[in-house]
Amino acid sequence: MLDETLTYALIKVVKTHRNRFAAALVPLGLHAGQEMLLNQLWKEDGLTQGELIARLGVEPPTVTKTIQRLERAGLLHRTPDPVRPRVSRVRLTDAGKALRAPVEDIWNRLEEELLHGFTAEERALLARLVHAMPFSPRANHPCHHDTDST
Repeated sequence: MLDETLTYALIKVVKTHRNRFAAALVPLGLHAGQEMLLNQLWKEDGLTQGELIARLGVEPPTVTKTIQRLERAGLLHRTPDPVRPRVSRVRLTDAGKALRAPVEDIWNRLEEELLHGFTAEERALLARLVHAMPFSPRANHPCHHDTDST
């Protein structure tokens, strides 16, 4: 049965965790996924849309829609690149910068809830195993490739 596989269990855990995260973002005026784009800008403000697409590993229309929504919400704005005028730089507004601490607090709280009951050693082992899986953001595995190319 499928529901007896590790894949099934992982999907259920991830979906439940993501739904809880989405609900926690609502009071901040964010939708699930928007924090991922904001996080890239918190790390390096002024990225291009192409750089965001590459870093997030999502389709261009997804980034375009997310940027438009966050721009309408007053959390970021686009400015022309001074060297390449046809390229836009995505920059955080003060309101976008101010969301970093509350989003990180939510992220850390939900991660702690997810790992509640695990020892430090078990947490480290789980992190090491997950990061070694194909398609993990940190994976260095022959199966880690673009799945859309098939």
